[in-house]
Amino acid sequence: MGSICGIIKIYVSRKYNYAVRTQNIYGDIMFISILRTALLYTLILISVRFMGKRQIGDLQTSELVVTMLLSDIASLAVENSSKPLLGGVIPMAVLVMCEVFVSGAMIKNAFIRKVVCGRPIVVINNGKIEQHELKRLRMSVEDLTEGLRQQNVFSYDDVMFAIVETNGKLSVMKKPEKENPTVEDIGLKPDNKGIEAVIISDGSISQFAMQLCNVDEKFIRKTLEKEKINPKDVFLMTINNQKKYNIIKRSENL
Repeated sequence: MGSICGIIKIYVSRKYNYAVRTQNIYGDIMFISILRTALLYTLILISVRFMGKRQIGDLQTSELVVTMLLSDIASLAVENSSKPLLGGVIPMAVLVMCEVFVSGAMIKNAFIRKVVCGRPIVVINNGKIEQHELKRLRMSVEDLTEGLRQQNVFSYDDVMFAIVETNGKLSVMKKPEKENPTVEDIGLKPDNKGIEAVIISDGSISQFAMQLCNVDEKFIRKTLEKEKINPKDVFLMTINNQKKYNIIKRSENL
């Protein structure tokens, strides 16, 4: 009986030790995965920032390719924790360097820029739709109509020129008689109020915006004191070059 109890104790002890070791291994793998993900996330942020600010719709062909490859390489490096992290970091660094090199070459050489990015395509010329250009772009009439609507144009009769840019966006020039009259056309001379910038956002003062509007922190605090508002209670404050400001207080339930 004693021997049977001893065997049971040994069996239970081995099972317990195995479960503890397995739990420790899984914990280590989880920690490594989290660490690799955080490092790669930081690296991608630095890489995209290094390549320059662009929205997805503004990306050129080479930039879009690099962005897609970066995401694929990063996902492989995160999923396969058995491979060294450098196996993902080095290809990402090479891609960024290639993009920076190609971008610099496109700035200096028109031929390289044309090969990589293509050229703008005129799809409406002097009010006439260039059907062969639409076919070459594989662009339907519905796509063209949608692009015109996004430019606040709802009639083909209003369009003088429409050009598909190298980033895929549509630029539209209306016919002169369809353009809205400008202040210059009317003969007025409006006051130049300058740029309006966000000085305080959610209680935080922007040094860049103060320089842009040529004001200092002393002026901002004096203005808030006059309005009897604490800076931390400001949700939004804007000001222009003429020192005209607008203040929106933070809601009490926030």
